[in-house]
Amino acid sequence: MIIITGASKGIGHYLMTEYINKGEEVIGFFNNTIVESEGKDGEFVRMDICDHVALAGWVKQNAERLSRITIVNCAAINYNSFAHKSDIEKWAEVINVNVIGTFKVILAFLPLMRDQSYGRIINFGSVVSELPSPGISAYAASKSALTGLVKSIAVENAGKGITINNINLGYSELGMISQVPQEYLNAILKKIPIGKLCAQEDIFNTVEYIRKSEYLTGTNINLNGGII
Repeated sequence: MIIITGASKGIGHYLMTEYINKGEEVIGFFNNTIVESEGKDGEFVRMDICDHVALAGWVKQNAERLSRITIVNCAAINYNSFAHKSDIEKWAEVINVNVIGTFKVILAFLPLMRDQSYGRIINFGSVVSELPSPGISAYAASKSALTGLVKSIAVENAGKGITINNINLGYSELGMISQVPQEYLNAILKKIPIGKLCAQEDIFNTVEYIRKSEYLTGTNINLNGGII
């Protein structure tokens, strides 16, 4: 069973569609964005990942059909502002969704994974956690926090057949790239040694590599075209 958060757009929507087409049993969580795949096969559940009670309740109600669980945490938000001009409420909301929300999803499923002695947890980090980028301190901080999160959870659960890893994604054809001005995008492309944005197929292949690996845990995979 594959659970994808942020399944109504961007990377989450792409992965959801790919797994549906491959006949996998997959459930997509979405919240504010309307699902773009109306009429397609696959199960979509409206879920606020910051609502731990709702998450835990859903897992309890569906526990009997959940087995060999893979969680792919794609849900995230951004807030663009120079630090000295930041609205603290909007800044904190990014941390709440991207870090605390991600952890709440993990927390909801982790006891069941431990009972079943199997689990795969895959988070989407970002190249910006290591690459200086102006105006995105909240997003960079949120993605940096995932590194420490996975290392701790990995050692706690390695003996239970559960792995957890981050994909630190560079600049891809999907996700928030649409928010980047063309002038800045051209500058980014010049910095990527491979010379192009990450193809969506490479994202899927990396997720699958992590899913199939029993030994890879507590680490970051830098899918960034060599930019750092």
